[in-house]
Amino acid sequence: MKAINQLKTFLRILDEYPADTPLNKFLPGFYRQNKQMGSTDRKVAGRLIYNYFRLGSALPNLPPEDRLMVAEFLCNTQTNSFLQHFKPDWAACIAFSIDEKIALVKTTYPDFKLEDVFPWSKELSDGIDKEGFLKSFFVQPDLFIRITKGFEQQVKAELTKADIKFRDEGNNCLSLPNGTRLDVIFPKQHWFEVQDLSSQQTANYFKPNRWDSWWDACAASGGKSLLLHSLQPELKLVVSDIRESILSNLDERFQQAGLMKYQKKVMDLMQNNEQLLYNYAFDGIILDAPCSGSGTWGRTPEMISQFEMHKLDFFKRLQQGIAKNVAKHLKPGKPLIYITCSAFKSENEDAVSYLVNELGLQLEEQQVLKGYEHKADTMFVARLVAPVVIEE
Repeated sequence: MKAINQLKTFLRILDEYPADTPLNKFLPGFYRQNKQMGSTDRKVAGRLIYNYFRLGSALPNLPPEDRLMVAEFLCNTQTNSFLQHFKPDWAACIAFSIDEKIALVKTTYPDFKLEDVFPWSKELSDGIDKEGFLKSFFVQPDLFIRITKGFEQQVKAELTKADIKFRDEGNNCLSLPNGTRLDVIFPKQHWFEVQDLSSQQTANYFKPNRWDSWWDACAASGGKSLLLHSLQPELKLVVSDIRESILSNLDERFQQAGLMKYQKKVMDLMQNNEQLLYNYAFDGIILDAPCSGSGTWGRTPEMISQFEMHKLDFFKRLQQGIAKNVAKHLKPGKPLIYITCSAFKSENEDAVSYLVNELGLQLEEQQVLKGYEHKADTMFVARLVAPVVIEE
């Protein structure tokens, strides 16, 4: 009976879910309207709906409840009462490898194709293992934190005390099970920043010098600025974003991290901002560009069903327009760090080609950060420098 009620709840959520809303925004409201659901009920409902969307565009003609059974089988490694009730033969094979599971699904549903999960695999960046990337959608990514230097032992001791399993990724980065209640374990301490592994790895390309002046052009929540500060606390920083509300949230986060030397500017980087940036020239610019976010869809699998290819043209124009207005404030010989959380070549290598061929920047290095191999986000980073003009 419990499994049947869980299925009914899932179908209600799917029926009421507006396709243009992130699941993490919709579900809390659904739970508030259904106060009879206990914490276990909410946990199961969340797992079912997220796993359902992890199936992407595969088996589109099946009824939702059948697609859910496939998703539950592919996405879980330990048996649960839901799958045991509806698919006991599959529940008995829950510990199989993902390849064995896919083969088993195909015996029941011959139309199942892995490439249908993410139907744009031909558009992926160079070097991405397409099969590995597609299979990663069946695995929930980990939660990653970057520990502030000097607090490594305290953080690890508290996690151990709370019986939380963690893995040391090096460079003060720990991976934790997704859903770990850090606010409960660390109610007042500010010993770390929550930041994805790949996002942390972009810092390897910054290479700032003491007393430099840098610009975090699309600052958002300020994660890249904090990385920059951790490398070189003495530099001067300008942070900007088109959203004033986002920038207003930075002050407390920066203060907790000891980042005091910065200016905030609300800017639409598609416009000419000469009045706001009069005579500004920077020793480094971080351009964490707006993009499809396709490298993060392991965390937000509902986006697979919502995405349409024509949106890449929109992001292409946006990235090029922003880059053109940002790059002119770079000092000769100084770096622009281009970053996306995308797995699409058009937003990554093709965007770098524009920066080189149209804006005259020189490429030093670029890399796809293969988060799909580490239960993390897949990202792209490139370090380019402004040309040095030699006067005759």
